[in-house]
Amino acid sequence: MNDFISDLNRLLIFFLPFALGIILHEVAHGYIAWRLGDPTAKNQGRLTLNPIKHVDPMGLAVFVLTALFTGFVFGWAKPVPVDPRYFKNPRQGLMLSSMAGPATNFALALCFAFAFTALYGHAATAPLGSTGAYFLDPLVRICLAGVSVNLVLGVLNLIPIPPLDGSKVVQYFLPRDLALKYLSLERHGFLLLLLLIAFGVVGRFIRFIVEPLFTGVMTLAGA
Repeated sequence: MNDFISDLNRLLIFFLPFALGIILHEVAHGYIAWRLGDPTAKNQGRLTLNPIKHVDPMGLAVFVLTALFTGFVFGWAKPVPVDPRYFKNPRQGLMLSSMAGPATNFALALCFAFAFTALYGHAATAPLGSTGAYFLDPLVRICLAGVSVNLVLGVLNLIPIPPLDGSKVVQYFLPRDLALKYLSLERHGFLLLLLLIAFGVVGRFIRFIVEPLFTGVMTLAGA
């Protein structure tokens, strides 16, 4: 029973930063695409913070299961549609709109780190059992979760396996014919990604990258 309560608490702590991270990630894709001439996401009402517009039932279910039962929180939102045919330079536009998502996650991680720094001192000095401690302790934990989960989202999405954002960045630097063949692997890439996650390869790789990033972000924020 205590383990279940602990897992449920973990789920609640991670839910807000995870939801914010995946929603703003997708909105950033659509916003940059719109600024570059692609109105698809805007026309479909995806440039909004309304979670109903972005929720993917399977991605949400995976998040709940991984948050409850594993040490690696994973999930996704409904992808924002981007049509490169609207861009003056399709390959460059695809790269820039794809980079916007991970860049937003890294910026969010830094914002959560600064919020942690601002709140931690107050939480540490609040008397045990006081109203201040009751509210501040969970907020501090949410901020820490916000740093880690957004770093994970940013790094994960930069892995160059189609359809992840990293593949759209890599395609820009490949010869056109090779780039098209590379992106055509998208229909198999998601299955490959799930297999790599299931066997722990992605988790080990992400921890290797995220741990020093976490230290650097927290140091930059003065934590």
